[in-house]
Amino acid sequence: MGIDSATKALLIAVTGDAAAAVYSINRLKPELLCFFVPESVKGLIETAVQPHIGQMPRRWDWVVTTDASRVMSSYQALARALPDLLQTWDVKSGELVMDLSGATPAMTGAMTLAATPYCSRVITITPYTNEVPADDERIALDGHDRLWIQGNLWDEAASSARRDGCDLFNRGAFTPSAMLFRQLESRVSGGQKPLYRALADLADGYGLWERFQHRSAWDKLKTSLKALEMASIWGGPPELKTLLPAVKQNLGFLEKIILDPGDVKEGMAYDLLAHARRRADVDHHTEAAIVTVLRGLEALAQYRLWKYHRIKSWDVQPEQLPHALQESCRTCWLDDIDGKYRLPLLSQFRALAGLGDPMGQAYLAQWTKMKPFLDAANHAVLGHGFEPIKAERFHQLYEIIVKIAAINEGTLPKFPVLVL
Repeated sequence: MGIDSATKALLIAVTGDAAAAVYSINRLKPELLCFFVPESVKGLIETAVQPHIGQMPRRWDWVVTTDASRVMSSYQALARALPDLLQTWDVKSGELVMDLSGATPAMTGAMTLAATPYCSRVITITPYTNEVPADDERIALDGHDRLWIQGNLWDEAASSARRDGCDLFNRGAFTPSAMLFRQLESRVSGGQKPLYRALADLADGYGLWERFQHRSAWDKLKTSLKALEMASIWGGPPELKTLLPAVKQNLGFLEKIILDPGDVKEGMAYDLLAHARRRADVDHHTEAAIVTVLRGLEALAQYRLWKYHRIKSWDVQPEQLPHALQESCRTCWLDDIDGKYRLPLLSQFRALAGLGDPMGQAYLAQWTKMKPFLDAANHAVLGHGFEPIKAERFHQLYEIIVKIAAINEGTLPKFPVLVL
């Protein structure tokens, strides 16, 4: 953050050096100002600091520590007051600047613990030494040379927090992951912001995909991919190079779904099967996995019926079906509400088999193996019963469905594993 960058809020410790406090406030020109002081210094603030502030903040306050020499006393004072104060002032994460120049060691520890989550820059004014690091600035203050030192703790701390964001992503918690990455974006210095914005977009994109918002996910992931490609060139984590191919492959899968003009899309069936695996393997939510895999099985049948026989399972004409199913269609599958004939799942595959479709014939060949699993799904809590279904039931049913559809599991989309 540059010297002349606008300062939303400043938390400044003062214990005695009024001139340094005045210099820092006048230089940063904060909109909002909070002094962190011992009780004995309140008078100094009123007589030697406030009268010399060139541009008064819009609002100001102070937090008083009962003992500036003790970490716990200082931390308790700050931790109890600062969050409410910043919320009242509408200070967001990354909008706080922290000046430690006048802090005792105990106050420094307290400020670091309590304020770092809100802070994006730390300032200190120290005595001048002959060896001045390149990043430090020599200033004149009260006739003496001092050093103005500033930095951002989050530029280093972000790497650890980034791993937490990756862990959330890998556990399917895409919204919390995106929120964490956006927090990091607000806290780190400018050069690192594009990386965390891209990671937040990535998490948002996969979260949208998880909710079957394919076009929105595609748009989000395209934006993220471009930024991640730039980050991999300009010093991002080296693991980005292994992430990019997986994202590109996923974008290709989404593109096929989005650009497919058909009323029934084959890619949707594959997406449902992959979604079911994630519910089972990532969430360990077997009930949801069973519901989804059966929907995927139906989508496979709907695709075959439409593509090769021009039959819509949700609006079928009895004459389109094999002769053996036509009477059942007329008597059993009429929807009283809209007057359309709708094929149940088993009947969709019987129709395919009767029409000579290999998937329908494979379904009937596996029927005796599938029947117990379909019964278990029907009696499950999210089916029509009250008995929780066992995880192994899902995996056994999934293997049969993959066999019926003659699917190579490598064609199913796989979400990347973030390791950054």
